[in-house]
Amino acid sequence: MPAKKSPKVRSVTTAEYAMLAAFRYALRQFLRFSENVVGCVGLTPQQHQALLAIRGFPGRHRPTIGELAERLQIKHNSAVGLVDRLVSRSLMVRHPASTDRRQVYVSLTPRGARVLERLTAMHRAEIQRVGPGIGLLLQRLSTAKQGSGVKRRRRKRATLPRRGLP
Repeated sequence: MPAKKSPKVRSVTTAEYAMLAAFRYALRQFLRFSENVVGCVGLTPQQHQALLAIRGFPGRHRPTIGELAERLQIKHNSAVGLVDRLVSRSLMVRHPASTDRRQVYVSLTPRGARVLERLTAMHRAEIQRVGPGIGLLLQRLSTAKQGSGVKRRRRKRATLPRRGLP
């Protein structure tokens, strides 16, 4: 079987590397801010993300543990352990489904909602501060056109007359 040709990939310009590096740096600064703020209230970043995922779940504030695992991009058993730790801290409660006892919904306790509200206010202020810069970098990266950057002129090869050669 013949080998498949891979699609031609254009080279990345120095300016694109610089924009991507700046974007990643800005994201990391925001994540570090978040880690510090969340740590001050005694949570891990993943616990904070779980609270946020539950409160911000589309359409309802009671996802299943499986849906929470998907939102956090972790395995189901990892989500169960995470929920266990948050339940033990009175930040979350479990609700077994009435029709299928294997399915368990989770929701925030009033205490969990208060902690999340406080953290969200701090995150919102930081996003208002750094968001415009991150947005600009993201816009530049997403609109970088194929072939943009430094264009090199291709030299035409000198062609020799083919005098009697096959």
